[in-house]
Amino acid sequence: MPEPQPVATATAAADAGVQPDWQPDILGDGYVQHTLDLGVDPDGEGSVAAVLVRRETRPDEAVHGAVLYVHGFSDYFFQTELADFAAARGLAFYALDLRRCGRARRPGQTGHYVSDLAFYDEELERSLAIVSAAHPGLPIVLAAHSTGGLVLPLWLDRRRAAGRVAPVAGLVLNSPWFDLQGSSAQRGPLTQLMRVLAKVTPKTPLKLPPSTTYGDSLHVSAHGEWEFDLDLKPLTGFPVTVGWLNAIRRGHAQLHHGLDIGVPSLVLRSDRTHFARAWSERADRADTVLDVAQIARWAGCLGNETTVVPIPGARHDVLLSESDARELAYATIGDWLDQRHPAPSAEGKIADAPSESPASEDEATAVAAS
Repeated sequence: MPEPQPVATATAAADAGVQPDWQPDILGDGYVQHTLDLGVDPDGEGSVAAVLVRRETRPDEAVHGAVLYVHGFSDYFFQTELADFAAARGLAFYALDLRRCGRARRPGQTGHYVSDLAFYDEELERSLAIVSAAHPGLPIVLAAHSTGGLVLPLWLDRRRAAGRVAPVAGLVLNSPWFDLQGSSAQRGPLTQLMRVLAKVTPKTPLKLPPSTTYGDSLHVSAHGEWEFDLDLKPLTGFPVTVGWLNAIRRGHAQLHHGLDIGVPSLVLRSDRTHFARAWSERADRADTVLDVAQIARWAGCLGNETTVVPIPGARHDVLLSESDARELAYATIGDWLDQRHPAPSAEGKIADAPSESPASEDEATAVAAS
């Protein structure tokens, strides 16, 4: 199958010239959202939209760049601690809920479903155009977690191939999903099966045993410290569908053949994996969703300059780890930003990691069993 081509950028250019219709966001004061109407759904579920969220810049906050963040599977943006960290470094903060995800999911739509990861190019291009128009001439650093950490490199590779790198100046990936969990003997047959079934019953959920291990480690109702909407981010995650997993495996194959994203990248991951069906204290100090050895193995496929940093005792979402691991992760990001995109008046000083604020992220917990 030929690799998907970049989407047309005419709509993105139009977005850059139109003032977004910012409305109050579910996060409350200080956050607003803009709905991107994406038109007829190529996957046949009516019309689709994506939602761009902005942390409003306060009068005392200087801005010399911006961050655009993308979530993972079974997730949506609510990581206000990350937004505050970016703002403290002079970076305006935006986050995108992709089609059928979080704020953008409409009644009757299959949660987080997409048959081709390249379909996301439209909302990514349009969001980037809006951010760039709001901060002309300033560098934009992209950030993503888990599945978002696969989506963004593939998109950036297509942009670079089309001669469009700027205004993107860097990429920060938090436990990116670079391969399917399990042995090669398991991955190969499953991938072939998904390829066949996706042509027949693409939206059929896989019958995988449910697990709340990761969700329980995060949410305040169980063993965690983070507040998030359980309708938008269920503790068990959304069902994993045949067509979606087939799209993921195609994306993995493209990554494994080697990309050139055109910008430097920072890859954060835990130093250990712990797969389990039930929560224990070990789940608070390890990645319970992805195999961190796979992240380490495939990070070199991003192309350009890549820095990989294991964070001891980190969770799957490194920035939702316990305080010691979280603070180290923020310090690592701060150091990386200082080296590549220092604030004009910062003189290389690393900003302090934030201390309090709710946040979270979830990857495909069900896929961890495959």
